[in-house]
Amino acid sequence: MEKTIKTKTVKAKTEKAPAKKPAQRKSIEKKAVEKKPSNSKTMTKAQIQIFFERLREQRPNPETELNYGSPFQLLIAVLLSAQATDVSVNKATDQLFQDAPDAHSMYALGVEKLKNYIKTIGLFNSKAENVIKTCHILIEHYGGEIPQQREQLEALPGVGRKTANVVLNTAFGQPTMAVDTHIFRLGNRTGLAKGKDVLEVEQQLLKRIPTEFIIDAHHWLILHGRYCCIARKPKCGECIVSDVCNWKERFDYGAEIPELQSTAEFDS
Repeated sequence: MEKTIKTKTVKAKTEKAPAKKPAQRKSIEKKAVEKKPSNSKTMTKAQIQIFFERLREQRPNPETELNYGSPFQLLIAVLLSAQATDVSVNKATDQLFQDAPDAHSMYALGVEKLKNYIKTIGLFNSKAENVIKTCHILIEHYGGEIPQQREQLEALPGVGRKTANVVLNTAFGQPTMAVDTHIFRLGNRTGLAKGKDVLEVEQQLLKRIPTEFIIDAHHWLILHGRYCCIARKPKCGECIVSDVCNWKERFDYGAEIPELQSTAEFDS
């Protein structure tokens, strides 16, 4: 709902104040995810292949760092992780999932009791309400199970595209790509997938990542962005894919790529 802005009546003056421009008013959330794409050159197919081969070699079986024991618990953990760290969520859900492991038992807690479990997590009041509402819908319409269709997931309170993508990919093995701040940064910085917002980066990743890597790509990218390709001072000197990265500010920009020594040029 748009907020009505009240204006005060001011006595006439010789000059009128310039009119405000409604177009300038944007949500904080939208500003946070819409940025100008980097000037990094877009990665070639050959670079992308090497990029993911190395990430796979480093982490053959990548997994989310959220603790869960079922698709339901994964959904709840991801819901709670908004604007919170995985570590803080795990601390809260450790006891929560023992006492309320499924939709029926968690719904039975009610909002106030649930708050006691998650009060150390940011926005716990609204999250508790969304979780209980979600549990009610799951019980009423899906027998307490998690639906495997995007539209049904995104209809749940507090569940957006990113959360749905995480659940579909991690719990059900679907080729979806959840783009968070780490993946958005990494995609633009390296030239892997450039875009001004998370949806554009998501679409580019799904289009450009080879099929053999797509199921695990989300985990590889988020972990690499979280621990190596960090925001302020990326650890290029420790990076296993530094030489295939097109970020012009990296310390070894322009270095030769061993796997391509025998190839005259990159595939386009």
